Amino acid sequence: MTFRMLRPARVALASAFAALAIVALAGCSFEPEEQIWEISGPVFGTRYHISVVLTDDQERLETLSDGIERVLEGVDASMSTWREDSELSRFNQQPDQSDWTPVSEELFEVLQKADEISKLTDGAFDVTIGPVVNLWGFGPQAQPETIPSTEELAEVLSATGFEKLELRASPPSVRASTPQYVDLSAIAKGYGVDAVARFLDSQGVQAYLVEIGGEVRVNGRKPDGSTWRLAIEQPISEGRQVNRVVSLESRSMATSGDYRNYYESEGRRYSHTIDPATGEPITHNLASVTVIAADCMTADALATGFNVMGYERANELAVRENIPAYFIVRTDEGFETHQTPAFSSYVTQ
Repeated sequence: MTFRMLRPARVALASAFAALAIVALAGCSFEPEEQIWEISGPVFGTRYHISVVLTDDQERLETLSDGIERVLEGVDASMSTWREDSELSRFNQQPDQSDWTPVSEELFEVLQKADEISKLTDGAFDVTIGPVVNLWGFGPQAQPETIPSTEELAEVLSATGFEKLELRASPPSVRASTPQYVDLSAIAKGYGVDAVARFLDSQGVQAYLVEIGGEVRVNGRKPDGSTWRLAIEQPISEGRQVNRVVSLESRSMATSGDYRNYYESEGRRYSHTIDPATGEPITHNLASVTVIAADCMTADALATGFNVMGYERANELAVRENIPAYFIVRTDEGFETHQTPAFSSYVTQ
């Protein structure tokens, strides 16, 4: 892979694009008028990789790069639970949340989508599960020295519940019947992808691929007229292998799995994905689920909710709602793959 740097570690001309859980498969020749440029950097504890189809315009690329950083900084300043001064953290820190708290339109949009997915998945997706996530050591706090007791889990879990959050659209506001700690980590990356995509749209960029930590959104086509081809990973913690390749145009894709973020204690593996119904890490045999949607925020949240639900329940919901979803199930012999009818048209190999 060859790069020509415009700014160290930020903007580069790329003949191929690869990043974490998403791999864009290239290998095509480009017209001299347009090329694929990559803009990358750190964000949300991971990295972003953005490919834009443009002519060689250094000034415009620098403008896009600066704008992308501003957009992502705004999302982080609003929705991070790792920043004590974020808009979300200020709400979480309120000892009494029963009065309406004004929030930005951006934060309200994410909370509204979270509520929609929570209802659709019957609570499998729940942004109020943050205290339980923290108890297991997957939040801003470090891994606990001991596994939470049944009594600890019951006490913390009883205080959570997405239905305890109430939203008001005009003006954008939120309140909670009892104090809640809201954690948007399962949807904020997807929203960040969408926010960058909207910025690129506003700047007249007609073809792009935006990826943050494995969540991706594409628009338009590559310079040779082909669609963006993306790989779904084999859900293994050692190395990276491709399980399936899909072709996308003006769509988003997100994957949720139990094979990257976990820890082991006394011979047992604990996944970072917590079931809001039990307060415990998931233990079923669904290794990963990939969802395609019009926007990445929806794909991100649905993938998490489906991962909590397990294959049988999630597949039933996805088929009923005509949602493109791809499931990789762990078996004694290895892995089985299943896809909903709506997913089939995106598969290329």
